[in-house]
Amino acid sequence: MRLDKPRDEQMTQPTNPAQAPPKYELSRSLKGRHLTMISIGGIIGAGLFVSSSTSIIAGGPASFISYAITGLLILLVMRMLGEMTTALPNVRSFTEFARAGLGDGAGFVVGWLYWYFWVLVVPVEAIAGAKILQSWIPFSPLQIGIGLMSVMTCVNLMSARSYAEFEFWFASIKVAAILVFIAVAASYAFGWTSPHGATFGNLVDYGGFTPHGWIAVLAAVPTVFFAMTGAEITTIAAAESAQPGRAVARMSTTVIVRILIFYVVSLFLIVSVTPWTTVRSGESPFTLALNTMHVPWAGMIMSVIILTAVLSCLNSAFYVSSRVMFILADRGDAPQSLVKLNARRVPVGSVMMGAVAGFLGIIAATQAPQVVFDFLVSSSGAVIVFVYMIICFAQIKLRQRRERDGLPKPAVNMWLFPYLSFAAIAGMGAVLIAMAFTPGLQRDFYVSCITLVVAVIAYLVVNRLRQPRVVPSAVA
Repeated sequence: MRLDKPRDEQMTQPTNPAQAPPKYELSRSLKGRHLTMISIGGIIGAGLFVSSSTSIIAGGPASFISYAITGLLILLVMRMLGEMTTALPNVRSFTEFARAGLGDGAGFVVGWLYWYFWVLVVPVEAIAGAKILQSWIPFSPLQIGIGLMSVMTCVNLMSARSYAEFEFWFASIKVAAILVFIAVAASYAFGWTSPHGATFGNLVDYGGFTPHGWIAVLAAVPTVFFAMTGAEITTIAAAESAQPGRAVARMSTTVIVRILIFYVVSLFLIVSVTPWTTVRSGESPFTLALNTMHVPWAGMIMSVIILTAVLSCLNSAFYVSSRVMFILADRGDAPQSLVKLNARRVPVGSVMMGAVAGFLGIIAATQAPQVVFDFLVSSSGAVIVFVYMIICFAQIKLRQRRERDGLPKPAVNMWLFPYLSFAAIAGMGAVLIAMAFTPGLQRDFYVSCITLVVAVIAYLVVNRLRQPRVVPSAVA
């Protein structure tokens, strides 16, 4: 005889698998200070210290506006994540909001795309760190890269707390370095320490504020967009804290302040201190500005800071890829062996899968023809934009569903819904269009589209295999 559940209990059951309580619970060892620094560390990467040279060359003194526009898009995405996190506290990764709002197919595709994006970041950052360390220690990039991967594997196998402590101190170094740079550069730009007075004339003295026009400033947004991704890492790390909803809500409302301070202000001061025409692609504009201000040991100082940023990104990429894979396995979208936890509540199988992918990536980057690794990197170029767009559509769907069902509003709500939600989608659509028509980014766009198609086909195949075969009954 079947016993029905009480009516109240039936009504409280999740209607979507993504909203159900997790089968396997990770640790709850992360503190507020860890999440704060993980959020900051996710935003501040080596892209700020080195890749910003590309945007300065493209946009001139107005390049900091490209960062402000991109920061606004990231802010809107984070606000939507804050709303969904407070409304669905059982969801442990922002990739699972796609499943909650748009179904299992979206959860599968977004999860695997996001894992692929970060697992490729691992070898990229490892090789970047190896090239910096190569000037100090007599080993090849392959040897140093494998050494860095081995250290990060051990750190992530220890516990989530180990990763968080590592990230806390590395992010603290980055934050301290940027704040000191802003103080020193502002003093120089205003003429307090400059021998020739204020240097704000550099903003207009070399071809004007927008030497290549405003179109060039807007065209730089796609490049800047990838440098500023990572704020959403907080939603994944928060699952291993005591109060994930409150943590993400706080991060989603303060992220724009960090972006303004760390990106926009520092870039504005760089083009104020030194002529933008002296910036060289691939060279740190921070080092150039420090040399212009005659700061002793500028090159060595920035090398250490850039190495710190690289190792921080490597650590975060390793952690995120393992947790996303764990969640995919928990939902049945990856092998079940990857969901098992050790005594410290660490998904060892998922960590080791990320480690294997990272080691293979380093070998491909150093031993295989350059075209092989370049193709891999290109195949993830626009993936993060696809992921963000799908998440935005999921937020719209979930919000409309809540309003239709008459459910109470969560603690955090998207501003001016649905207008700003659609504005965020339109903004990211513009980023994709710009990539499709920008010669230097076209390959990334088209190869990333292939990656998206492969992920969709993979879901269709897996979903087909999951369906039980129906055996026709015999006719008497």
